[in-house]
Amino acid sequence: MNLSELKTSEEAVIVKVKGFGAFRKRIIEMGFVKGKKVKVIKNAPLKDPIEYEIMDYKVSLRRSEAAMIEVISKEEAKHLAPVKFEGTITDEILRESAFKKRKTINVALIGNPNCGKTTMFNYLCGRQEHVGNYSGVTIDSKSGNFSRKGYKFNIVDLPGAYSLSAYSPEELFVRKHILEESPDIVLNVIDSSNIERNLFLTTQLIDMDLRVVAALNMYDELQKKGDTFNYKKLGSMLGMHFVPTVSSKRQGIGKLFDTIIDVYEDNQPNQRRTHINYGQTLEKGISKIVEEIQQCNCVPKNISPRFVALKLLEKDKECRHAYLDHDNPSLKMVTDKTIKRIESEINEDTETLITDAKYGFIAGALKETYKESPRVRVRKSEILDTFLTHKLFGFPIFFFFMWLMFQSTFTLGEYPMGWIESGVDLLMNWLSATMNEGPFKDLLIDGIISGMGGVIVFLPNILILFFFISFMEDTGYMARAAFIMDKLMHKMGLHGKSFIPLIMGFGCNVPAIMATRTIEDKNNRLITMLINPFMSCSARLPVYILFIGAFFPEHSGTVLFGIYGLGILLAIVVAKLFKKFIFKEKDIPFVMELPPYRMPTLQSTLRHMWNKGGQYLKKVGGIIMIASIIIWFLQNFPKNEEISNKYDHKIEEIATLQETLNTSDKPDSTIELLTNNYNQEILVLNNLKRAELQRESYIGKIGKFIEPTIKPLGFDWKMGVSLLSGVAAKEVVVSTMAVIYHRENENLDDEQTSLKDNIKTAINEKGEYEFTPIIAISFLVFILIYFPCIGVVATISRESGSWKWALFTIVYTTGLAWFMSFLVYQVGNLIF
Repeated sequence: MNLSELKTSEEAVIVKVKGFGAFRKRIIEMGFVKGKKVKVIKNAPLKDPIEYEIMDYKVSLRRSEAAMIEVISKEEAKHLAPVKFEGTITDEILRESAFKKRKTINVALIGNPNCGKTTMFNYLCGRQEHVGNYSGVTIDSKSGNFSRKGYKFNIVDLPGAYSLSAYSPEELFVRKHILEESPDIVLNVIDSSNIERNLFLTTQLIDMDLRVVAALNMYDELQKKGDTFNYKKLGSMLGMHFVPTVSSKRQGIGKLFDTIIDVYEDNQPNQRRTHINYGQTLEKGISKIVEEIQQCNCVPKNISPRFVALKLLEKDKECRHAYLDHDNPSLKMVTDKTIKRIESEINEDTETLITDAKYGFIAGALKETYKESPRVRVRKSEILDTFLTHKLFGFPIFFFFMWLMFQSTFTLGEYPMGWIESGVDLLMNWLSATMNEGPFKDLLIDGIISGMGGVIVFLPNILILFFFISFMEDTGYMARAAFIMDKLMHKMGLHGKSFIPLIMGFGCNVPAIMATRTIEDKNNRLITMLINPFMSCSARLPVYILFIGAFFPEHSGTVLFGIYGLGILLAIVVAKLFKKFIFKEKDIPFVMELPPYRMPTLQSTLRHMWNKGGQYLKKVGGIIMIASIIIWFLQNFPKNEEISNKYDHKIEEIATLQETLNTSDKPDSTIELLTNNYNQEILVLNNLKRAELQRESYIGKIGKFIEPTIKPLGFDWKMGVSLLSGVAAKEVVVSTMAVIYHRENENLDDEQTSLKDNIKTAINEKGEYEFTPIIAISFLVFILIYFPCIGVVATISRESGSWKWALFTIVYTTGLAWFMSFLVYQVGNLIF
């Protein structure tokens, strides 16, 4: 609890003083230090300030200041005391409880994108968050904890940010977290291969007057280059500690957190506060604004007035909105007047002046501490980039890699897919032979196992797809793909940064849409969200593989590549139209880091691949199983005894004829031929009975209701129901088809057939094939484009901040899907 929450006459022991800089120093100097007992004497008539007794003298604090002091009361100490303890809470026990509670350190993990924060977080907390070699992988904060030397560390891995300006959602999120959560220590992770750029963020942490420990991550890369870096001297200049680490190899992490403990416990005698000197003109302006902030008392005590003054001088929108637009006319007048004076005096924008001063400070500090190796080394990244980003070779290499990914997904996945399919068939046959007849047997075999089995067979294909995507991300090639695609993306009205969320959409559209947060421009971000569903996610892959395997087995990889290519082409056209008619504002410049190539460990790539596979299996065991049960129920009810009796009577007549064969004197060969014919007739009658019962079931009525709208596309009611079920998740399309098209094999050599064979040989009432290659392509095009799943719709709503865009996505994608499938079916029939 906080000191401000204590009531009159209550006592507590101080655990820690939150806040930073001058405020924290003043509070500690007044005697509010860890382990000291404090008592509430009284509140002022208006409840503020509050009078306290500490160290046998009385002192008053404002309620806002008292809120920054964490304490433990006797009531709280009871819960921390041993279970057997039932006596009075003495001062000694209270101090012991305070000491125990103080041993928890809250750490915020901050750094530039691709600096190795998440790798460090995964190692420390035993988590398996995705680590990618490009910006914007961590698109939300991740929390975890671990213990060391009796201390518990609560770690928060914040999104990668180049600065703490309100320029992108990540940067604003990081800044808000620091200001609102007030972590005990900020761990600034720095990429040692690019120190100058990374230190810009560090200078802003200095401005915030935080307690910072810096991890010089990937320090081995600096050493390989032969550079020398006196990080201890730089630490004394900046007033913080630098610790070399290599998080991927678990090096230096122990020393890093020992340093954090020392800083937290104030065991660093040389630790000193420092400020960046921005020059006489700027410093004069900063001082005026700080003085006005202190007079109006409008900034919370845990926030450095100097940091707020700098942000106001930089014309930061969020800062101006928080402190100038509401009841602070004098601060607004002083700020605007100061900005106008500085800009007229130096003839330069204040934001540029502050940025230049920061980089000047960094350059000066590094000049004294950092020496580059005299050896000129050609980096591996530069050698690779001569080919991979070449104006002639770049595109062919990229498209070949994409084709290889889809070809491998189909061909390599075919073998394990067949093994799983055989296993599902064996399980169904065994259950069919051992279980008693009844509704539960039908539900289990025809509903649950048929539906889930129809989807689970595609797990190998999903894993292979994610292996390729993970490899692209981890090596740094994903960022190169964005670079070479920038010009094409610019033609669409976007820029290369939009390409990474689009490629991520091949895995899953939900995190891909969340990844659009890295796009600074709001219009580009919205367009990227709206066209992302055209990127065929892994949920659609089972549908593609099912139909391509059934109708185009000889050209499987090429057809699969074509479907994905069509999605990309549609995204280009739609983005261009949106940019022309809906989002007409100009683009902001394309700025994106090209990280050095790094060879990922096989373990990390396989782990990411399996994490995604695990999500797929969870979906199979959850939503797909429930959907299979619902579809089975809708298909089998209501019971129609009249139809059943009609077919059962015919089957009994044939069975009677079969029995008479046993007593006949016909040759054995004739008896065998007739028996096979009778068995074939029984199978046909059973399938006809099943088809007619389906038509009269709930699912048949739903399908028949929507059939007129999809008839021009070549679809019947069964396909319509499958598409309808795919609104929840696209894998459900396959599980629905597995239930609807499940039937006994008319080839007596096997008892069951695969779903692929069933849809290929399905016959309608007119005796025609329900699916033809043209209908199959029309169906695949519809699956590619129509209604994204519920999860995607919800994510678009959340990320765009409005349900309007989510509803718009539903309407325009479904309308476009109908139009495109109509063209494919009608034109295809005219030609072929």
